[in-house]
Amino acid sequence: MAVPKRKMSRSNTRSRRAQWKATVVATVACPQCKSPKLPHAACTVCGTYNGRQVIEV
Repeated sequence: MAVPKRKMSRSNTRSRRAQWKATVVATVACPQCKSPKLPHAACTVCGTYNGRQVIEV
């Protein structure tokens, strides 16, 4: 099992942890109602997906 030979310094630890960033949720405009929605998902406002009604809203 791999075990570190030396203790990692605070600056190295904090520099490594500084790279963990939250990513922005990607949204696209709905072709029917132009509201933002998740890609490859049905629109929550009008209930359409790929040009047809799939959810009763």
